Amino acid sequence: MSSPIPSVTLAGRPFGRERFFAIAGPCVIESEELTLSIARHLAELSARLDLPILFKASFDKANRTSLSSFRGPGLEKGLQVLLKVKQETGLPVISDIHTPAQAAAAAEVLDVLQIPAFLCRQTDLLVSAGQTGKPINIKKGQFVAPPDMIQALGKVLETGNRQVWLTERGASFGYHNLVVDMRSIPIMRALGCPVVFDATHSVQLPGGQGHSSGGDRRFIAPLARAAVAAGADGAFLEVHPEPERALCDGPNSLPLADLEAMLKLLARIYALVRGEA
Repeated sequence: MSSPIPSVTLAGRPFGRERFFAIAGPCVIESEELTLSIARHLAELSARLDLPILFKASFDKANRTSLSSFRGPGLEKGLQVLLKVKQETGLPVISDIHTPAQAAAAAEVLDVLQIPAFLCRQTDLLVSAGQTGKPINIKKGQFVAPPDMIQALGKVLETGNRQVWLTERGASFGYHNLVVDMRSIPIMRALGCPVVFDATHSVQLPGGQGHSSGGDRRFIAPLARAAVAAGADGAFLEVHPEPERALCDGPNSLPLADLEAMLKLLARIYALVRGEA
């Protein structure tokens, strides 16, 4: 990289290198009512804590373990819900896209397009996302070495789009387990772009329940603290008011009631590491 990729401004706030930010929301759109309820809570937190929050919920979980698993409402209905989130709360929104054909339609609503970890090497998907001109968040594959993310990054940059973040979400470690190498954060930051740490997917146990993935939320907080101390620019946290009843990724979701304390602590660590405290 010849020069660092700058922060992007969403809903009047910087998301990138200038200050700590969060990506938060439920794993998937379970219903319009629940999605809006969580979004209103996050908007209130964002305003009260003066902390930039990007609302995340997937309109389709195309990589679920089982064919019978709940995937979400789909592209059209899901984007309608996310548009209501923007209109009612003022929060910017992000969601995953899984095919090149989804990029343009999603970009009409989303403020940031997210490339799922399993798809971070898919050239056509990365190029289509980059061509929308929207900021792109590329999640590092569980099978990719941190320095090798320069290839995924380069595919988006070649479209002329320089609004790119990379997200660390753990690496495969044997069967049904992930580990986080905190060296990945400074390594990927050295590629020139902001780096987000996905604290909730990093404690996932892929396929660990046979028909679905498991997880261990006990480790969300210590990993998030370590990642911000290692230089992460932002934190990705899937939240749910009742994780035990979540239709997707409940075992590795943070209870919504615990989010405020988590964000306050991470923001303090961020300031301390950067000499702002």
